[in-house]
Amino acid sequence: MPRDRSLDVAVTGLAARFPKSSSLADWWSALVAGHVLTTRYDRRQLLDSGVPQTLADDPAYVPVRGHLDNAYNFDNVLFRMSPREAQLTDPQHRLMLESAWRALEDAGTGPHDVATTTAIFASATGSSYLRNMLAGAAVDPVTVDQVIHGTEPDFMASRIAYKLGLTGPAMAVQTACSSSLVAVHLAVQALLNGDCSQALVIASGIAHPQAGYLYTPHGVLSASGSCRPFDQDADGVVPGSGVVCVVLRRLADAVEACAPPYGVILGSAVNSDGAARAGYYAPSVSGQEAVIRAAMLAADVDAASIGYLEAHGTGTRVGDPIEWAAASAALAAGGARPGQVAVGAVKANIGHLDAAAGLAALVKALMVVREGTIPPVAGFRVQNPLLKTARSPLFVPSRALSWDGPLPRRAAVSAFGIGGTNAHVIVEQPADRHLKPSGPATDVPRLVMLSAADPEALARSAAQLGQTLATGEPELADASFTLAHGRRALPERLAVVGHSGPEAAACLREGRVTRNTCPAGVLAPVVLLFPGQGTQYPGMARALAEGLPGFAASLDACLDAFEPSIAARLRTCLLDRAFSAAELNATELAQPALFTVGYANAQALRYLGIEPAAVLGHSLGEITAACVAGILELPDAARLVVTRGRAMQACPTGAMLALGCGAAQAEALIAMCGADLEIVAINHADSCVVAGMTDAVSQFQRWLVDRVRTRLLPSDRAFHSRLIRQALPPLGEQVTGLRMHPVRLPFASSLTGRLLTSGTLIDAEMFVRQAAHPVRFADALTAVVETFPNALAVEVAPGATLSAIAQVSGLRSIPLSPRRKTADCAEVLGSVGTLWTMGYPVDVSLLCAGGQRIHLPVYPFAGATWIAREATAVGSAPVEAHIARSSPQSVPGSARTPRTLLEELWMELLGHAHLSEDADFFELGGDSMLITNLAQRVEKELGVRVPLRDMLAGRTLGRQATIVTNLLASVDVPK
Repeated sequence: MPRDRSLDVAVTGLAARFPKSSSLADWWSALVAGHVLTTRYDRRQLLDSGVPQTLADDPAYVPVRGHLDNAYNFDNVLFRMSPREAQLTDPQHRLMLESAWRALEDAGTGPHDVATTTAIFASATGSSYLRNMLAGAAVDPVTVDQVIHGTEPDFMASRIAYKLGLTGPAMAVQTACSSSLVAVHLAVQALLNGDCSQALVIASGIAHPQAGYLYTPHGVLSASGSCRPFDQDADGVVPGSGVVCVVLRRLADAVEACAPPYGVILGSAVNSDGAARAGYYAPSVSGQEAVIRAAMLAADVDAASIGYLEAHGTGTRVGDPIEWAAASAALAAGGARPGQVAVGAVKANIGHLDAAAGLAALVKALMVVREGTIPPVAGFRVQNPLLKTARSPLFVPSRALSWDGPLPRRAAVSAFGIGGTNAHVIVEQPADRHLKPSGPATDVPRLVMLSAADPEALARSAAQLGQTLATGEPELADASFTLAHGRRALPERLAVVGHSGPEAAACLREGRVTRNTCPAGVLAPVVLLFPGQGTQYPGMARALAEGLPGFAASLDACLDAFEPSIAARLRTCLLDRAFSAAELNATELAQPALFTVGYANAQALRYLGIEPAAVLGHSLGEITAACVAGILELPDAARLVVTRGRAMQACPTGAMLALGCGAAQAEALIAMCGADLEIVAINHADSCVVAGMTDAVSQFQRWLVDRVRTRLLPSDRAFHSRLIRQALPPLGEQVTGLRMHPVRLPFASSLTGRLLTSGTLIDAEMFVRQAAHPVRFADALTAVVETFPNALAVEVAPGATLSAIAQVSGLRSIPLSPRRKTADCAEVLGSVGTLWTMGYPVDVSLLCAGGQRIHLPVYPFAGATWIAREATAVGSAPVEAHIARSSPQSVPGSARTPRTLLEELWMELLGHAHLSEDADFFELGGDSMLITNLAQRVEKELGVRVPLRDMLAGRTLGRQATIVTNLLASVDVPK
């Protein structure tokens, strides 16, 4: 009968940094090629890294290690760590933070995912960084406390959980060399027991400094500097450096919640040798055999289905034969045929990563079953004669092999710790049913959003993503969905719209994107602008209905407020681009159509999370603004615009002419020409509109040639002029039945030019007067600017005329609707994407729906180099690094004021220099423990007790200096 897959666990995310490998793909290629990735240092490199000369010159010193480049680099800003905290934190813990972030992004879930309960199981090699600091310098008690929290294993899991917002169990797992594979077993159990819905397993093995080792006869370290597992010349292991992280999810949940799995964990087991070994450091055949049998039992598979074993493989004379015997016995008893199972040992490539060795082996095994290729054991030449090969299921590949074993592809992974803690895991290739196929490619525009902590990281991220999208391999819909749903939004933001991956890649490459920095404080208020008649075109709502979430539903709700016959006509003209433009331009249809689009747009923005601070309408747009502001109910507003449109349609024909000059100059020009025209709109200091009979407008426009810039507006009525007077009685009758409500949202009136605040009551006759009087848009906009000087203006109906006017008035502006009849929803998505880049709370889950999570390039960390001065060996060469000061440095002979003392203490505790008065202790990485130390140091230096609550409330350097100065002045200080 088929296996029960309810207990299977998917590996959904990976992040790893290995020696001489720029990426996981680069590392895999090196493994398949059989490359040895360790480094042999020369004498100068050893001395520069801090190795004592006597040790470097010792004939027994082996200058070899799996070296990890840039191991001291760390992006402290992203993780809200002060420079001093970064310096005092073990490089292992720093890189684990970065790798955890990357692995979660790779899984398509991202850090700070409040909807997912993520556990973390972390392992690390003992901190030689801590040992160097304590041995090499006199470290004061405050610093010792910080160092312990930054280096001891007790704090690494909880720090990652704190920095990444993970709310599941967070614990350290330390069982020497088997630590991280034991952690995998515990993570699987936590998932199956319901302790979490996602688990992150992470481990590091990085020494400080990265260098060689002293060979000891009969020890486990190689005298030759080469690790040769299962080879006749095997003489021990070589140390290596690296950090590895995997993300786990129950397979049943992973298909929908994560990117496609790298592989599936079928079962695992952990045991201890107990006393069944020759000595504490010696391995046990019985313990290793038992753990392999237990793992196969837990996985509910027999050995006949396993084609690969990633061995512990230390390359020691004692360890290799014992491991070979134990694995052979367990697999043969489980049904494996002789020569069926290829053996691998990644330590031959990269060295022994200590606590991270088990995870490195797991990642290699996952790659084997996913790719169907078995790499050779690097450096293998002749098999160790001590290995019993007769009828053994095992064989050692000396070259890369294509998988020809059982299907589906299954592999086993072993890790054994000094002292006898053994772990074994069975993995399987991801089945086709676990890989969600992409939907059919479409030409629908998609919004792609990227963010980072700093501009340089954003540029790197954009370059990475562009290279991926340019291949055309991932569907743009999937990339859009993954970036929106599986990444944390950071301050530096970028948005781009494309119809395909290659098109989006070209925009990224050429800089045709929207890029902004989110403000650190309160966002600028949003003011919605509603234009009047003249901006309409057939099908003007189609792109909005296709691209703006919530618009279609709001459009339906608005159309329901009209009489059925009118609603049907409106729906056709709004969505059908083939609708007659001449018919739409008729006032009786144009005005209800523009009202509907403006109202639906405003409601859609609210649906996405954008709440306006005020509204402002131009002519007809004032009625839409009043409805959005809560003054008019939707059915009343709908009836009003229908009446207004019909009444104005019945008025005499006329024309309107926009002038590139102010109202005073326009009055003078009208007088000079003797034209029978009126000023009907004052838009800003250099723009107004005149209206009158068509012939009069035409004659005036011809007379103005070479005097003033002019533009004939697309209207056959002279709105807001005396030619509209006959429309006033029908309007007056209509407004008598209006239900007027107090202003709920600040409403700028183009009739009075004033901003009406919440609670203001308005006379319904206003809507009659505003039809007959000039539009004082300039005054109304000025009132908005005075109240909201940094506002963002968003124009929510077709056109960008009001946006341009707002920009002239000093406001940033964004037109939301497409301005062209042939435009698709790309412009709409681009506008909303711009709002997101500016920090507005756009609901990206609505904006970027219709895709699935995939693996995409992850955060491109490239932080500065951080090394504490206390951890720098005496006599070592200087490094380009940010090295901590160990004590405050006063300027000789200067007066030590509270201000200078506090600045020195801040520099010592936080590591920041050049501090301003408004520098914030907590924003610079401080915490309650550090501010307690700060208060204690001030008391010690100045002899005055500073209440901790005052320092906590003070926060900034300037305010804290004032607090201390006032305290000194209020007490008798001995002279």
